[in-house]
Formats: sequence, structure tokens, C-alpha cells
Amino acid sequence: MPRFAANLTMLFNELPFLERFKAAADAGFKGVEYLFPYPFAKEELAAQLEQHGLTQVLHNLPAGNWEKGERGIACHPDRVEEFREGVDRAIEYATALRCRTVNCLVGIAPAGVSEEVLRKTVVDNLAYAAAKLKEAGIRLLVEPINTYDIPGFYLNRTEQALRLLDEVGSDNLFVQYDVYHAQRTEGELGATLTRHLNRIGHIQVADNPGRNEPGTGEINYGWLFRHIDKIGYDGWIGCEYKPAGDTREGLSWLQDVK
Repeated sequence: MPRFAANLTMLFNELPFLERFKAAADAGFKGVEYLFPYPFAKEELAAQLEQHGLTQVLHNLPAGNWEKGERGIACHPDRVEEFREGVDRAIEYATALRCRTVNCLVGIAPAGVSEEVLRKTVVDNLAYAAAKLKEAGIRLLVEPINTYDIPGFYLNRTEQALRLLDEVGSDNLFVQYDVYHAQRTEGELGATLTRHLNRIGHIQVADNPGRNEPGTGEINYGWLFRHIDKIGYDGWIGCEYKPAGDTREGLSWLQDVK
């Protein structure tokens, strides 16, 4: 059966962030993920994980100024030094939280920069991050994002991400496969998971349209979860969706999986 991790950026928004750890544990989750740990002290987050018996499954590299609309800086040729500093910061937090996987959001392509320069910047940054993280025993992911939700996002399809993996050539770089984003850009969910399972390091779920709970939209999650089990995926599945109402009341879909 899949192992589900609560995404605390999305779920339990009825509560202040640090109270969401207990809420996730009370709801039966054993793992948690969220976008960024950096607004909080490492010790504070580690204490929540320890107190509630939770595994920190995933968090992202620093991604620029989120409040001002930035969604990553790995494709920005003028911010390479900032990106590398972010890798060091991510290692510091991931080590303290015993988090073995971090994700890179490559960002919105800056205007006026050629495809050749954008590509080289992303490849060089991912190669640097993958090597540094490997030294620390941490895997690196890179995630395609649909351009309906984030117009101009540089990386938006699975095949594009796989070509990046080929160019980087690291055994410490994997795809983060977000089912919601994949459904919006390309479909072929089951076939893609089967074909590229050995290169997928993490899965996230939400339904479409609306990005709400599994079972609220067009994706046949009952079939998909059985398929994920059948093909042998043994990692975590992050619940990165927007609850249509109260988070706890909306978790009834989990009972159908068990």
C-alpha cells in the first residue's frame, strides 16, 4: 500500500503551521512534507517531528522571493551564487530534520535570455546541487510544473525533465512526478510511471480540475494507486492538494486506498 505524507503547506491550513504536525499525526500520517522549512528554526521543526513520530519526507531548495512571485532561481544565469548558497542552506536544514530528499523548482524563465543559456544554467546548477547533496547523503529531485498554474515555468513536461537528467549525468538526480501537473500537461499517467519508475524519486497527488482531494475530479485515483503498487513503487506519496473544505473531513478518500 502506498505511504502517504501530508503536505503541511497545503493541508491543515485551519491551524497555524507548527500545529499542523500534530494534526497530521492525529489523522494517521507518518510522514510530512512542505515547501520550505526556512522561516522556522531547525530545532523547532525537528522537535515537532520528534514529538509526533513523523518522518520529514521532503522540502524544497530555497526558491527566491516566493511572496513576490518567484518560483525558483535555477534557470537564472545572474543568480548562480545565490542558488549555490541555497544548496548549502538546504543541506543544513535537511540534515537537521533527517530529510533524505529535497526538490529543486527551476523557476520561471527570465525574459531576454536565450534557450541555450537557460539550459546551460539549469544543467550546471543541477549538477552542482546533485553532487553537493550526494556528499551529504541527500537525493535531489527536479519537478515539472504545468504552465497553466505558473505561466512561463521553465520545466513543464516529464520528457523535458528526463532529458535534463541525461545531460546532468548524476546518479543522485531524479524526477519529482506530480500527478496533478502531469495530468494538466500530458496525461498518460500510468504509462509514464511504468516507463520511468527507476528515474522517479517522489510522487505527489491532487485531482484535476481544482487541485483538490483525490476522487474529486477526473483522475481515476483508485486505479492509479493500485497501479503504483503493482509496478513496485515503494517511496512516499505527497498529498499536495488544496482541501475543498476542512482538511480532516476531506481525508475520507484515504479509507478507500487501505
